[in-house]
Amino acid sequence: MTWLRAAPLYQGMVFGGGMVSCAPIRCGRAVAVLAATVSLSLSACAVGPNYVPPEDPPVGRYTKEPLKNPSAADKVRTRQGGSADQSFVSGADIPGSWWTLFHSAALNRLVEQALANNPNLEAAQASLRIAQQNVLAQKGTLYPSLTANPQIQGILAPGLDLQSPLNNQTQYLYSLSTPQAVVSYNPDVFGGNRRQIESLEATTENQRFQLEAAYLSLTGNVVAAAIQEASLRAQIEATRKVIQAQTEILQLYNKQLSLGQIAGADVVQQQAALALSQQLLPPLEKALAQQRNLLTALAGRLPSDEVSETFVLSALRLPTRLPVSLPSRLVQQRPDVKAAEALVQQASASVGVAVANRLPQFNLTATGGSSSTRIAQVTNPGAAFFTIIGQATAPIFDAGTLFRRQRAAEEGLTQAQAQYKATVLGAFQNVADALRALQADARAVAAADAAVSATNQSLGLIRKQYTAGAVTSSQVLIAQQGYLSALITSASARATQYADTAALFVALGGGWWNRVDVAPPPPETDPLKIL
Repeated sequence: MTWLRAAPLYQGMVFGGGMVSCAPIRCGRAVAVLAATVSLSLSACAVGPNYVPPEDPPVGRYTKEPLKNPSAADKVRTRQGGSADQSFVSGADIPGSWWTLFHSAALNRLVEQALANNPNLEAAQASLRIAQQNVLAQKGTLYPSLTANPQIQGILAPGLDLQSPLNNQTQYLYSLSTPQAVVSYNPDVFGGNRRQIESLEATTENQRFQLEAAYLSLTGNVVAAAIQEASLRAQIEATRKVIQAQTEILQLYNKQLSLGQIAGADVVQQQAALALSQQLLPPLEKALAQQRNLLTALAGRLPSDEVSETFVLSALRLPTRLPVSLPSRLVQQRPDVKAAEALVQQASASVGVAVANRLPQFNLTATGGSSSTRIAQVTNPGAAFFTIIGQATAPIFDAGTLFRRQRAAEEGLTQAQAQYKATVLGAFQNVADALRALQADARAVAAADAAVSATNQSLGLIRKQYTAGAVTSSQVLIAQQGYLSALITSASARATQYADTAALFVALGGGWWNRVDVAPPPPETDPLKIL
């Protein structure tokens, strides 16, 4: 694959900067020198590769052949939930609240509860705000810092043959008051700080899409759990219907046994069949109870505070027109792909930071204030002083430490690029899998529904024939098991179609770009936030 590229390593590198003399100069000139250095730093180019966004994969469809609608050859309707037919709408946009397409008020309420109360979302939003604050903090390094440094010293002057600095030579103990301010500045001549800011901005972007992924995962899990609950309820209902039918047959057998019309073995066989069906209920009821716990946890509640919403398949309407984004749009819609792209930019900026660390680092420090043995005289112009110090530090020998760190950063960029490619491949696979599944689901639902109808009619006829003495009890038993299997298969097929429909919406990105997910940050009330 050639749709991911990186810029040259030293693109746009500019060397500049200088040192300010330590000789005393006028304050205005000092300010001019400092301002010129700041301007030079902000206008200099940054070393390292300039990030270039990856190109979209050069594909026009998700499957090998042109996409076919799931209902192209079937056009069937089912007794549960209406039509099983679906059609793909290529290029259509996905609504932000995609779960509303199932037309279930209970599902809508539960998703809203989950979005409002789930602690994982709260943590993800806090992570985004942390990243945003780190960016703002790093941007402060581009500007000088001003620090107040007042000092009051108690000093014992030398005596005897050494002359005291005081006018009164008999006084050796005195205090020295020195109110002063220090301006410190590290000119970003080679762009190391700006690359660090770029890295943190990429981290923020990654956290933003991690948040979107958390929203998508939560809504997808709620919908999937609701569909699974509906499936379990359908399987429990089907099992109970079969148990009721088998109980009625057992009562008939017992009556016939008392009349001497059948042998006791027939009754025992029916009792065994009834017991086997009854064994199916406890696991299904346990799974349903656990599913209720899952839905409650997703809604941000404790198990004792179970959600009131319940779900059955007949209350969920199957979306029949399914929007399918163009392949060229998928990489812009999938939160995991966008998060991986941000990591590529972060790794690219880290290379620039590593390169800048191998180049000279500059520092300017200006100190100004006054010093006097009497506090009342610190405002005297004669007590004023200032110094400006320019310093440059350049690595000469470090046994290759900085070079190896640069190589490690370059390999980190290669790793991030490869992981991005893998994420894109996984995204396209997810969509293709969902499309293939939906193409098969309509046929599976139609076949399962036909099997329920056929086995139900067969069981009714065989029961009548058995009453007339035309068939044996073994044939009745086989018909019962066939009907039970058909009912459970039908419920499972319908639930699978619903689940695969939800999976398609999730695989296409869930329409996050059509909704506002990020909670506003708390207001900043600190009056000293510039410190």
